[in-house]
Amino acid sequence: MPRSHFAPLLASLWLACAATMAHAEPMTDVHALAQQEQQPLLDTLRDLVGIESGSKDIDGLNRIAERVAGQLRQLGGTVEILQTSDVYRLDDTPEKIGPAVHAVFKGTGAKKIMLIAHMDTVYLKGMLKDQPFRIDGDKAYGLGIADDKQGVALILHTVALLQKLNFRDYGTLTVLTNSDEEISSPGWRSTITRLAADQDVVFSFEGGGTDGTLRLATSGIGSAYLTVQGKSSHAGSRPEGGVNALYELSHQLLQMKDLSKPEQGLKLNWTVSKAGTNRNVIPADATAQADARALKVSDFDELQKALQDKIKNRLLPDSKVDLKFEVRRPPLEANDASRRVAAYGKTIYGEIGMSLRVDERATGGGTDAAFAALKTQGAVVEGMGLSGFGAHSNDAEYVQLGSIVPRLYLTTRMIMDLSSGKLK
Repeated sequence: MPRSHFAPLLASLWLACAATMAHAEPMTDVHALAQQEQQPLLDTLRDLVGIESGSKDIDGLNRIAERVAGQLRQLGGTVEILQTSDVYRLDDTPEKIGPAVHAVFKGTGAKKIMLIAHMDTVYLKGMLKDQPFRIDGDKAYGLGIADDKQGVALILHTVALLQKLNFRDYGTLTVLTNSDEEISSPGWRSTITRLAADQDVVFSFEGGGTDGTLRLATSGIGSAYLTVQGKSSHAGSRPEGGVNALYELSHQLLQMKDLSKPEQGLKLNWTVSKAGTNRNVIPADATAQADARALKVSDFDELQKALQDKIKNRLLPDSKVDLKFEVRRPPLEANDASRRVAAYGKTIYGEIGMSLRVDERATGGGTDAAFAALKTQGAVVEGMGLSGFGAHSNDAEYVQLGSIVPRLYLTTRMIMDLSSGKLK
């Protein structure tokens, strides 16, 4: 090759290498800082596990909210501990709902990114003594550690890592941790939906399961409550004087038995019923409950309409029939934006020699990510938390230590690359 051609080739090769090095260097810095952040994260996780925070333990929820808010303030956020006044009353909603912690970090860019997790657990006060924080081999154990105190800790230390990198290219970085997720988020669902509405991306930090899978869809959960009012009378001497609520309830359940559409993931199953007080009394009241599942928000809307239409057809005209339907959690539906973000996550994991699984089929119970997705056009990605197992168990709940650095790296890089425009 002539020397005149060789020199430009060398120059172009050098520029390509330099560009690669320039691109790789920040990634190396992020990974190194993620490694340094592992022990501080474990220290935070130890503190969070040490605060009992069952969904109905208001004192414990206030304590953990103060702990989380204090750390966010130290990181420079504008932080509020919120009390809710907008409660969606479900059948099992307690009288008082615990607080939420809301923090906003303002940057120099345009992108709006939101990080969510929950502080409450399913456990009763006093159970911590049987499941304290401990590290055994490659696992950290503790009460509520996987669901979802790891998610809270991961958010706190992702923000810390961004601070150490002096990265502020996002527009706003919003953090919301609520305290009623385990009871279907009656107090904070509307706040999650409102804050998420204008976000470019919402990352939800429920655990990623044993293999760290990101989830783009979750099942919706609903409940139906059927109430029939009849009229009591003596079952032996004057049954014709009564209106048998049990007969009417049976009629209603039978005409509703075919509302499920398994082929599209819609399921309605009547599971609990009650009628009557005595063998020799025509029952004046009867009730039933059903469990409902759906993969699309519109399916729940159609189901509610179908149920209301059905109860208009009564077996006994003198009976009164009422039906209440609760959307305990809407389904989370995958969209193109969430698919793009999750696919980019696979690329980021590849940089550290790991594979990342993404599941856009609805599996398992619902999460707060579904409330975040109700009004946003942006991406909503669930399962950003640590790998673990044993949620809701008495003695086996743990997170995998080996997932801490990869998840810190993933979340930080996602935020950085979304903010800088590398992730469209």
